[in-house]
Amino acid sequence: MTNAAKRRPAVVLVGRPNVGKSTLFNRFCGTRDALVADHPGLTRDRHYGHATLGDCPVTLIDTGGLAEQSAAETVFVAMAAQVEAALDEAQLALLVVDARDGLTSADQAIATQLRRRGTTVIVAANKMDGIRSEAVFEFAALGFGCVPVSAAHGRGMATLGRAAAAALPTPAIETPSPAPGIKVAIVGRPNVGKSTLVNSLLGEQRQVVFDQPGTTRDAIDIPFGDYLLIDTAGVRRKGRVAETVETFSIVKTLDALDRAQVAVLVTDGREGIVDQDLHILSYAIDAGAGILLAMNKWDRLDAEARRSAKVSVQRRLSFAPWIPVHYVSALRGKGVVPLLANVKAIHQSGEFDAATATLNRILADAIRDHPPPLAQSRRVKLRYAHKAGAHPPTVVIHGNQTDALPASYLRYLANRFREALNLVGVAVKIRTQTTDNPFAERRNVLNARQMKRRQRLIRHRIQQRPRRGR
Repeated sequence: MTNAAKRRPAVVLVGRPNVGKSTLFNRFCGTRDALVADHPGLTRDRHYGHATLGDCPVTLIDTGGLAEQSAAETVFVAMAAQVEAALDEAQLALLVVDARDGLTSADQAIATQLRRRGTTVIVAANKMDGIRSEAVFEFAALGFGCVPVSAAHGRGMATLGRAAAAALPTPAIETPSPAPGIKVAIVGRPNVGKSTLVNSLLGEQRQVVFDQPGTTRDAIDIPFGDYLLIDTAGVRRKGRVAETVETFSIVKTLDALDRAQVAVLVTDGREGIVDQDLHILSYAIDAGAGILLAMNKWDRLDAEARRSAKVSVQRRLSFAPWIPVHYVSALRGKGVVPLLANVKAIHQSGEFDAATATLNRILADAIRDHPPPLAQSRRVKLRYAHKAGAHPPTVVIHGNQTDALPASYLRYLANRFREALNLVGVAVKIRTQTTDNPFAERRNVLNARQMKRRQRLIRHRIQQRPRRGR
């Protein structure tokens, strides 16, 4: 959390799976940050957001559902640890229950756990649509105050907000929030160690890690010093996506790439770079993010396998040799620390602080070393260049017949700008603009002297022609 967020009281949402905690989170925060679907166990990691309950600004924490003890020895154990960590931070817990299901043994078990911790609790009886208000009376057995709500339709939210604000301690004076930092998306295929890498960078078990593909379902923003880490769900090939939930997870991942300034593509060092990694890489480049490749699980390879893997990486990334490669072991924390230093260098490259005079000098040198090819037997003239944007670095080149430039020559120019400016881990985009001829529609009108000279030249040419019969 940011420093400003730490000054706000924290409110955590707890309850069984699929009772509407994430819907409540989105409703209070006024966003769609938390993934919502009619699927138990969808939320697994802690999700933070800013909300106002009553007139009190708070940090709202969405958590995964607490399952019954029969679900032990599964990923739900790790989810329960995330809930415990959230409760340690919070001053108030909103116990969300399903009014349609009534009071269940699982609700009673969670209430007992909260009572033992001494946490201040308010029960939010969700999904009250079409149910008589008397149905909430049975939740009085839990021993906490109860507010009926419908998170999906926004009913009872104001009442719940006022009740929560009254139960909270007076917040400290809030200072303006600092900038969120460099946005770094951790992306890759399922089960390659993305969440493990995030935990290793943070130095704590912030994300749920489980030996099962698809453990992370949502895109989780985690402020960390000068960085905003975005842990994302794994992206599989389209033909292998079977669940609707996974489809939404992939959409959230692609959205994270769109707003990220740097993307860390995590791959399994034992498998090398596969086609799906290249697809993710291509999307990150199109989104304008800087790229860094992290070959994870490097400690599980012997010396010969490492040499073979490095050769394979060079071959597969031959089209983008500007991408830095780190060989790491997220589980053991080896090679992880230099990642963030390289991320900062890539971000600085993406800022693209270059003067127009410098860009024109680089363009002139590139044209001198390798002139543009002819277009319709005419030479393409590239006159000048200027900066058009950052993240990604974008250069606009003006000239004539620029639309006829082949893609290979545009790549050549992009590489020349990248090398000359020492840009690391970023794709330079070249845009061209053909300059219109200002005299294209104007006729050259001759004055009287020019007309007489023209007539003399015509007579002279006629006299010089050879006559027939001679």
